[in-house]
Amino acid sequence: MEKIKFFDTTLRDGEQSPGCSMSANEKLTLAKQLERLGVNTIEAGFAASSPGDFDSVRDIGQQIQNSTVVSLCRASKTDIDSAVEALSDAKNWGIHTFISTSELHMKHKLQMEPKDVKSMAVAAVERAKQSTDNVEFSPEDATRSDPKFLVKVLSDTVRAGATTLNIPDTVGYTTPDEMFELITMLRNEVFNADKVVFSVHCHNDLGLGVANSLAAVRAGARQIECTINGIGERAGNASLEELVMALKTRQEYFGFESDIVTEQLFPSSKLLSQITGVDVQPNKAVVGANAFAHEAGIHQHGVLKNPLTYEIMTPQSVGIKSSNLVMGKHSGRFALGQRIQEMGFDLNDIDLNHIFKEFKRLADLKKQVFDEDIEALVTHGIGKKTDKFILKDLIVTSGTTAIPTATIVMKIDDKVIKKAGFGDGPVDAALNTIKEITGIDCTLTSYVVKAITGGTDAQGEVSVGVEKEGVRITGRGAHTDIVVASALAFLNALNRLEIRTKGHSLATPSQKAALGGV
Repeated sequence: MEKIKFFDTTLRDGEQSPGCSMSANEKLTLAKQLERLGVNTIEAGFAASSPGDFDSVRDIGQQIQNSTVVSLCRASKTDIDSAVEALSDAKNWGIHTFISTSELHMKHKLQMEPKDVKSMAVAAVERAKQSTDNVEFSPEDATRSDPKFLVKVLSDTVRAGATTLNIPDTVGYTTPDEMFELITMLRNEVFNADKVVFSVHCHNDLGLGVANSLAAVRAGARQIECTINGIGERAGNASLEELVMALKTRQEYFGFESDIVTEQLFPSSKLLSQITGVDVQPNKAVVGANAFAHEAGIHQHGVLKNPLTYEIMTPQSVGIKSSNLVMGKHSGRFALGQRIQEMGFDLNDIDLNHIFKEFKRLADLKKQVFDEDIEALVTHGIGKKTDKFILKDLIVTSGTTAIPTATIVMKIDDKVIKKAGFGDGPVDAALNTIKEITGIDCTLTSYVVKAITGGTDAQGEVSVGVEKEGVRITGRGAHTDIVVASALAFLNALNRLEIRTKGHSLATPSQKAALGGV
């Protein structure tokens, strides 16, 4: 059976989502998970956008062995040379270059004539071809481009050496029928179309990203560009997990398979949420909290009789465990490690000693520790060794007549600092005191609290958004005490902000977006 290739651009287009920027270490962690997931190509970033992105692309290229790693480049000598330099030591790598081809973009964005655009596209492919046989070309805003001009540009880039032609619906404008017709036309009219791979990159502005991608597959596209959780510019990209499970669940209809390890879909989704601090909506297909939940009595009855009555795929097939095994204070380190592995996490990326210590603390506070609690400990435990700001102790006093006061003990690098402060409430007092200790003057842009499990002893998970000088970061924390969870979330955000300002990612998402992309 013929295979569909999956090109993941979570680390490039996905990171351009507001609030979804990642540090170099976070990108590498996610890239390793994408490799475990089985994606064919990882777009590691935009090497020319900043020194931080260059280093990140280089590191990912050197450490990823099975997936192909590519960097996005504008159709310019500087961009292509930067990407080649970053990836030349990688095992499997390629160049993805692009330039706008729609009349709207050429006139107002590029301020160039069509013939000059075509010349730049050809020159870019030729330069990339000097360093690698794996060259992909994208005509940005293809679905709003003149079809005849599109055929000319694509034909000339094939002659120049392009091996993959990606057709981007850059602004999510097209419909499935139009996409089918466009891919069919291009496969019939582009020079040597049968010798190149046609790919699609569909945005979700009208909610049609997945539908347009599947229509392209039916028309002959054999590569889909997409992101985990569908993150990306504006309304995002076509969602990888939805595309994979659509092709698998409806295999008799589509007639294709892929290299994706579907059991890694849910762990990949959760890891991305942990890194960015952006959760998927509960009703999100495949990986949402309600994707395999049944509340209506008639649905419950049907599922108990036969899951196929209301489930077209099993939760296990996407990496969601159905087991309700409860862990407690008598559980050992080995059992905890086994359970974490069963949940789809890689122990090589986890400080198990730190997680076990926190697990024992939680088990003393709760009668039962559920899978969701363990998942929260794991996701909030990754990266703790590198944190600059660490909470050692927190004491708050508050009441109907008392002035809310927080006493904070923190460790900054190797120095322990203790300070007290006030606020309008216990959370406000705690966060104000942390700001005084760290000396970071930032604005709290969002504050969200939710319970991880049921019961009055449930852990609370807090997500906070902070902004400083135009840089927006999201932090998350979990604890049975909501004030402690708030402090941990705020410190998580400050630690990530500290990494950003130290040069791990020197270009902001808006700056990267200004560089362009498909």
